[in-house]
Amino acid sequence: MTSHQSSQLPQYDRIVREKERKQITGISRAHAFQLERNHEYPRRVRLGNRSVGWRYSELLAWINSRQIPQSQTGGVGGAE
Repeated sequence: MTSHQSSQLPQYDRIVREKERKQITGISRAHAFQLERNHEYPRRVRLGNRSVGWRYSELLAWINSRQIPQSQTGGVGGAE
């Protein structure tokens, strides 16, 4: 398969439930809910009457958006 062919393959996402969401993001359910209400966190996807999940790709994008570039942290070891 060439690189051109692989770029045309469909991208698949999956739904993450609460337990895995907490492991991925490291934040509590209450904090995630508060951030979601303030439009600072990926929205839940309703799976049923009493069931929700999150798109894995959106959680990863949220994590990446919160990472501070190394140049802004002053490098390793902090200030001297």
